[in-house]
Amino acid sequence: MVDAPDVVSRALREAPPDQLAEAADRAIRSALGAVRTDVFVADYRISGLWPVLDPDLPAAGFLACHSVAQRCFSSQQPVRDGAEGGGCRLYLPLTVWGERLGVLLIELPSVPGPALTGRATDIAGDLAVALRAADRETDRYRRVRRRERLSMAAEMQWDLLPGRSVAHRAFDLAGQLEPAYTVGGDHFDWSLDGDRLTLTVLNGEGNGLAASLLTSVTVNAMRNARRSDGGLVEQAELASDTVFYQHRGHRHVATLLLELDIPTGLMRAVDAGSPHMLRMRGKTVEPISLEQQLPLGMFAETRYEVQEFQLTPGERVFVVSDGVWAAEPAGREPYGQRAMARSLRATRLQPAAEAVGTVMRELHAYHADSDLRDDAVVVCLDWHGPRERNGG
Repeated sequence: MVDAPDVVSRALREAPPDQLAEAADRAIRSALGAVRTDVFVADYRISGLWPVLDPDLPAAGFLACHSVAQRCFSSQQPVRDGAEGGGCRLYLPLTVWGERLGVLLIELPSVPGPALTGRATDIAGDLAVALRAADRETDRYRRVRRRERLSMAAEMQWDLLPGRSVAHRAFDLAGQLEPAYTVGGDHFDWSLDGDRLTLTVLNGEGNGLAASLLTSVTVNAMRNARRSDGGLVEQAELASDTVFYQHRGHRHVATLLLELDIPTGLMRAVDAGSPHMLRMRGKTVEPISLEQQLPLGMFAETRYEVQEFQLTPGERVFVVSDGVWAAEPAGREPYGQRAMARSLRATRLQPAAEAVGTVMRELHAYHADSDLRDDAVVVCLDWHGPRERNGG
């Protein structure tokens, strides 16, 4: 018998990018004897999972599937659920390099054993890689993910992101933008290169399309320097000069640039009028204080200096923009004054990808579940240490 993952992998390679779900469905039915399959993808707010093959599921059936699929998505483990006639629905996470895309549903005529579950897990991994690559060639999966129309600014921001999470044997990293469908200027970016992780978080200036354009110029200037082997100083200075000579100091961008030496946990930083950074050890939350330098683009030929601090294994670092820290809904005290520390502690047992969602939900609750008045970014970095675990 031909190995099931090989059959499905070949089918995915041969399929058009907009037909991956159909190709996987046919191959999985043939290779595993499945009764039904579907692909659920996470929406932009990560508030729900939505079917690709059967978008018109009846409400009751959809909600039942949604609940179990959500459990699989959160735990990142296969989840079994009973089906009619003694069958079994197997839910598998669709995840690639730590990026949580959604969940694969495989309905089988009987409860699968460990070997079949293992083969199905490998199939889900192959499908996740294919779905991520297909996003460059088709809009189909993006249309399923969006539950309302994105503003032009938000369209640009989401296309500019590196992803929403990434995993490595030594760290986990995740970020979230809100309001998801109208975000303007706040942003995060990262790149993994050998033993170096570069992370930038921008506290965008202004609103709407103008803010998004400013952020796009800034991010791409930093990427240009980084991809030309420039360090943090070169990235900051090129971005600052690019913004200044375009706007002559009338517009600027508060930015935090970080570079983690992955084996040692040494963090190098340029704090250019930056977002706020906090570290959490156990239940203790404390700010990481750096000497603030000028925001990018405020003056011509601004020079920047690198500062350093040390992470310890098991430590968690949050970076939040002013839209989180300084939020004052209905005259309440700023969210960063006390409420945010409580929400950070609530994430203590959660992985980074879940933690950013928890902080955002708590921020929405602080606003009495009304729309956020300002862009908000939350980024969470967990450093496990050089040999803490295998994964990624």
